[in-house]
Amino acid sequence: MKNKGLTLIELLVAITLLSLVMGAVVGIFAYVVRSQARDLASQQLLNQTSYVMEYMSRALRMAKKDSSGSCLETANLNYLKTLSGNGIRFLNYRNKCQEFRLDTSTKRLQEGKSTTASKDDFGSWIDLTSDRLEVVSFNIGPANSWDQGDYEQPRVTIFFDIKGKGGGVKPEEQPRIKIQTTISQRNLDTTE
Repeated sequence: MKNKGLTLIELLVAITLLSLVMGAVVGIFAYVVRSQARDLASQQLLNQTSYVMEYMSRALRMAKKDSSGSCLETANLNYLKTLSGNGIRFLNYRNKCQEFRLDTSTKRLQEGKSTTASKDDFGSWIDLTSDRLEVVSFNIGPANSWDQGDYEQPRVTIFFDIKGKGGGVKPEEQPRIKIQTTISQRNLDTTE
């Protein structure tokens, strides 16, 4: 009777081939998991940025002229830059003072609303972006079209530079978006 076993060399070749195949499968699986994490981070960045842009645009579009100056410190202004261009204050359509700003300590966009038309009546600030995003920069401009002397419709340009944070994605692979839009005030800017 002939012995039908495996030789040591055959066994080593089989183990080596199995190890190579398993290594390739694990590598592909790890790549797919990293790719999915990046895609989810990109989708989250896009969703939140889109929401914040739309929310802020609608509020800024509906702003009213502050005839008394109680919100914007000067009568007959439409908007006021705050925090060296990292914030904007305005009188909203409900005659309440409202402000959007970048909190430089948390790197998050925030909203503050007063219960009256006064700038001194702000309560707590509400975060508009989650802790999974980092706002690199937030700028407002141009301030030269917000008064009554130019007879032009007030417009606000907002610029965001936002990147993802966390979510199992390496810092150098985090998605990033830079977006800018200009909004015109809905109400006609008249001198009356």
